[in-house]
Amino acid sequence: MTDDILKAAEADFQKVLDHLHTEYSRLQIGRASPTLVEGLMVDAYGTKQPLKAVASVSVPDAKTVQIQPWDRGQLQAIEKAIVNSDLNLAPSNDGIVIRLNLPPMTEERRKDLSKIVTRMAEDARISIRHSRQKALDGVKELAKKEEATEDQVKGFEKKLQERVDHYNMEIEKSSKTKENDVLTV
Repeated sequence: MTDDILKAAEADFQKVLDHLHTEYSRLQIGRASPTLVEGLMVDAYGTKQPLKAVASVSVPDAKTVQIQPWDRGQLQAIEKAIVNSDLNLAPSNDGIVIRLNLPPMTEERRKDLSKIVTRMAEDARISIRHSRQKALDGVKELAKKEEATEDQVKGFEKKLQERVDHYNMEIEKSSKTKENDVLTV
């Protein structure tokens, strides 16, 4: 029983870490990356779809993202999605592809992004704590029902804390790496 709860908690921890990495990849740090725009929702064929479902996204150089729709009729919808996003980028549409030129980052913007990276890491740690508490509550419930002994509960708490510490260290490593990326000119 406690092993199932530990596995579920670890799956939650991994989801938090994966989400953090996804969020970090979406940050605009002055280098072009397809992940910057792939998740943008585009009005295509009467429904909202992610950009990567209606176009090919490539990075021809470090400062440019190139978007080539599979159907040229979607150029306007893609351009509109980019303009309405919070990317603050001006799309350049030549009738075949859309190009996004990333401006050089200012020192002030780098410091702001560094704070965002730190906040995202703290949010991830908070999510880990919530998952840990959920797992602890589950084991305490088993103990109340006498389905787990006191020794099992203590052993579980120790294993759970080891996993929490491991994931917090992973979050810290990711945070430091991303912060260095952001602050590197």
